Amino acid sequence: MSNEISFVHSWYGCAALVVFIIAYILVVLEEHTCFRKSKPVMLAAGIIWMIVGVAVYGTPQAKGVAEHFRHNLSEYAEILLFLLVAMSYVNILTERNVFTALHSRLERGGWTYRQLFWLTGIIAFFLSSVADNLTAALLMGALVVAIGKNSKEFVAVTCVNVVVAANAGGAFSPFGDITTLMVWQEEKATFFQFFHLFIPALVMWLIPAYIMSFSVPLSVTKNVEGAEIVMLKRGAKRAMLLFVCTIATAVLGHNLLHLPPVYGMMFGLVYIKIFGYYLKIRSTEDIPFDVMRHIQELEWDTLLFFYGVIMSIGGLGYMGYLTWLSGVAYSDWTWFQFSHEVSITAANIGVGLLSSIVDNIPIMFAVLSMNPDMDLSQWLLVTLTAGVGGSLLSVGSAAGVALMAYKGSYTFFSHLRWTPVILIGYVASVVVHLFLNSNL
Repeated sequence: MSNEISFVHSWYGCAALVVFIIAYILVVLEEHTCFRKSKPVMLAAGIIWMIVGVAVYGTPQAKGVAEHFRHNLSEYAEILLFLLVAMSYVNILTERNVFTALHSRLERGGWTYRQLFWLTGIIAFFLSSVADNLTAALLMGALVVAIGKNSKEFVAVTCVNVVVAANAGGAFSPFGDITTLMVWQEEKATFFQFFHLFIPALVMWLIPAYIMSFSVPLSVTKNVEGAEIVMLKRGAKRAMLLFVCTIATAVLGHNLLHLPPVYGMMFGLVYIKIFGYYLKIRSTEDIPFDVMRHIQELEWDTLLFFYGVIMSIGGLGYMGYLTWLSGVAYSDWTWFQFSHEVSITAANIGVGLLSSIVDNIPIMFAVLSMNPDMDLSQWLLVTLTAGVGGSLLSVGSAAGVALMAYKGSYTFFSHLRWTPVILIGYVASVVVHLFLNSNL
């Protein structure tokens, strides 16, 4: 970074790092404090950039602070608007009974527990690639808890399977995870190049799922009491088609016109707004369809959390921490007598292991800010590991944390029981990627 002064070993740098660590601890302890997760990191971002301003006050570097702040802010703005559209579509499909109808059909299906184990895993894997891993996990988790009320063992192991499947499915599509989206928006890989990760991601899910499936009962589930037939509301299928068209617009706009993906997503918001007006004037429902209502109902705390994370790490990066960390992680392995390629591979595998205890969003943003000299195969590797590494522990991903909120049989320790099995899948997925995609 031009005109950068290193504050890593200064009081200013230490103070900024302490502020960020305290904020992260408060985020981890979110359920036990009065803070929502956006508050600590937004406060940290404000304090860190204040420290940056004070540190460079009166120096030639002071003029560049605003430029660096705006650069990080523009990165956040692209992610914010992209997610705003994607999450709005998910809310609209939910309101049109798309997911409720799917729940109803599965609840009334008379499946065996083992069939439902595989079915919910398959749906979570593929659904997370177009919605996101959190949405897929919540939808399938709610179904598992509802159907498995009489089998705690089924709920525990199937929720683990859903978390692993959702995280794996989100790793091979830019629409499946924030980390994958960030890599795509930074143009480290094209949209279709991410599909090289499909087989490694599938391996990451299938191996643990196969082993875990033997602990699932073979008995037939009972129909959930009160389960009823749920019909799709008017316009549900057309809303799904418009979502597909929005994704296509984002992909084609990026690949053919070289415009950022957020262009296509915002264009796609127009599709549903026009269709929403048609539904509104033709509606016979008590509450007419309104797109803006679904935008207002977004999880704004999560969106603001991303602001705090990106701006905090941006501030630490300006103070030299990312340059120092990049040297430690991606360059200074010569004392192990590793080659440069092996050192980068080891660092990227370590990113996945770290993401099991630290949220993968700040980790991936830090890697992108370091911008290490890596080829396409290595960028895809770090995308894979950061996406699926969170499956090793229940607290390692938003999907796992969300399912623990059901206060049922799925807990930190029920997930930890299967961590060795998930680790086998993690190692296998990395090996498969290195074997299949090392020539990229």
